[in-house]
Amino acid sequence: MLIRWMVLAAVALLARQQEKVRVACVGDSITYGACVADREKNCYPAVLGGMLGEKFDVRNFGVNGATLLKKGDNPWWKQKAFTDATDFNPNVVVIKLGSNDTKPQNWKNKAEFEADYRALIQHFKELPAKPKVYVALPVPVLKPNFGINKEAAAEQQPILQKIAKEEGCPVIDLFTAVATKDLFDQDGIHPNAAGAKKIAETVGAALKEKKK
Repeated sequence: MLIRWMVLAAVALLARQQEKVRVACVGDSITYGACVADREKNCYPAVLGGMLGEKFDVRNFGVNGATLLKKGDNPWWKQKAFTDATDFNPNVVVIKLGSNDTKPQNWKNKAEFEADYRALIQHFKELPAKPKVYVALPVPVLKPNFGINKEAAAEQQPILQKIAKEEGCPVIDLFTAVATKDLFDQDGIHPNAAGAKKIAETVGAALKEKKK
C-alpha cells in the first residue's frame, strides 16, 4: 500500500513539474552570478524563479567567460550548458550573451557575430517546445576590464536590435535597466546582488508583458 502511494505521489509530482513553464536563462558570468554574494540564492535566474512562482521552472545556464561567437575563446556552444539547455526543452529562452565577445581576441570575428546569434535563436526555436526567445541587451561596461570594453559593446547594440526585430524576438533592455554604479561590483563589469535583482525584475516584467 505504501509503495502504491509513493508511486502515485511521484506521478502526481511529475505531472505538476511537466505543467510548469520552463525558462532557460542563457548567458555568461553575469547570468551565472559571478561577484554576486550568496550566488546560488541571489543570481538573477534564482531571484527570477522566486518572483515568477511555483508555476515556473527557471534554470541558470550561465557560463563564466562564455562567448556568443563560435570562434570566441570560450564559445557557449561548446559548453555542457548548451547541451543541458537543449535537453531542458524550454518554453522560454532569455539570451544574455555578448559581453565577452567584446574582448579584442573575440571581436576580431565580429563579422560573424550576427550569423552566430541568429543560429542560436534558431537552434532554440526548432526545439519541440517551440520556445519564445528573448534577446537581452548586455549590461553596460562601467569601466574596461578583462578585455571587455565600451567601444565594442556600443557596436553590438544596433546589431542586437536588428537581429531581434528580424527574428521576431522581444528585446530586454538590460543596458538601460542596470546602469548605475551601485548595482555593480567594483570591477565595473559584473552586477552585484542588487544588480542581479534588477536584472531579474526587468526580465520578469518582460515575461509578464508577453501574457498581455
